[in-house]
Amino acid sequence: MRQIQKAAKKPAAKNPRRDALLQDFSNAAQAASVITFARAIDSADGFRERLATFWADHFSVIAKRQIEVLFPYAVVDEAIRPHLTGNFADMLVAATLHPAMLSYLDQSSSVGPNSHFGKNQGKGLNENLAREVIELHSMGVGANYSQTDVTEMAKILAGLTVTPDLQTAFQPRRAEPGPRELLGKTYAAPGMDNIHAALRDLALQPATGQHLARKLVVHFVSDTPDADLVAAIAAAYNGSGGDLLATYAALLNHPAAWVDVTEKARQPFDFMVAALRALGVTGSQLQQMPYKQFRGQILVAMAGMGQTFKRPSGPNGFEEAAEEWITPQGLARRITWAMRVPPRLVEPLPDPVALAQSCLADRASEPLLWGAARAEDIAQGVGLVLASAEFNRR
Repeated sequence: MRQIQKAAKKPAAKNPRRDALLQDFSNAAQAASVITFARAIDSADGFRERLATFWADHFSVIAKRQIEVLFPYAVVDEAIRPHLTGNFADMLVAATLHPAMLSYLDQSSSVGPNSHFGKNQGKGLNENLAREVIELHSMGVGANYSQTDVTEMAKILAGLTVTPDLQTAFQPRRAEPGPRELLGKTYAAPGMDNIHAALRDLALQPATGQHLARKLVVHFVSDTPDADLVAAIAAAYNGSGGDLLATYAALLNHPAAWVDVTEKARQPFDFMVAALRALGVTGSQLQQMPYKQFRGQILVAMAGMGQTFKRPSGPNGFEEAAEEWITPQGLARRITWAMRVPPRLVEPLPDPVALAQSCLADRASEPLLWGAARAEDIAQGVGLVLASAEFNRR
């Protein structure tokens, strides 16, 4: 018995090749985090980068194992960016079938109960992916679908799995046999054909256009979306068959999208990118920064503000409402960062009044300009600008 207990206390045997591989993944993920900020800072098309962030949040995934640390970055580069201005159906298919999504939502544990494997092993469905595809990624909560539709979607998806080398695969022995009926339509083609067809049909549901239109307005314009603006965007989406350029154009061309009141609060990621851009920090400078410094002054600071980078609380992504971000603790962390960190990033610091005028233009209030001009020193003046209500709203 003592020998068994002693053996149980021994650390797991070292595996140098595995440890080296995991370290490579960790290093690559660190580089990817820096690159994400660098792209956002350097991009000449800020709207496009904001769209990439929006869709990354819409299709949120979280790395659950050390070997998956690159997944949240891979799904953006491989499933979202290639379809950013294309058709939403293509993005929905690519994101749903990406190994990052399959792993995060435990699709490998979903087995058709009447499949060969299901009968032999007594396995059944896991509806995680099916539910999120319908409720979060396409039609939205409260749309006209039933629990039966969720179950049928799970049966359509059964057989999808992630291989040990982190690739998407379809295993017919796990697939639920027979035709399936989803939202009144029968799907009888084999395997992946059914999956692609069902996902593309979900993308074309009118409720999908309505759901995505409302999310776009909430993200870009207001936490209390204008009904006419939502309707115009939904009409553009549904009328174009899910064309995203037409959808964005409807957003940008509507007068309600250009209200003077800044109703949105910058999430910590938005705040950090805006602050770095305002200070003149370049993507190249970020990439040359020691990672320990980047992690402490950017990522750890963001977490203190309430947003752990690439780690939303669930598949529904980060909250949008201003009150989720402008909290006493979160605001205190923003003020502390604004007062202390810029001198460690930039030398010399910009003139505070010029900074306010360049990054806020006519939104820089007279009290803010007065305070920035009369601060005890340049660092405090810069801090006042970056901590101001004007800067923290958009």
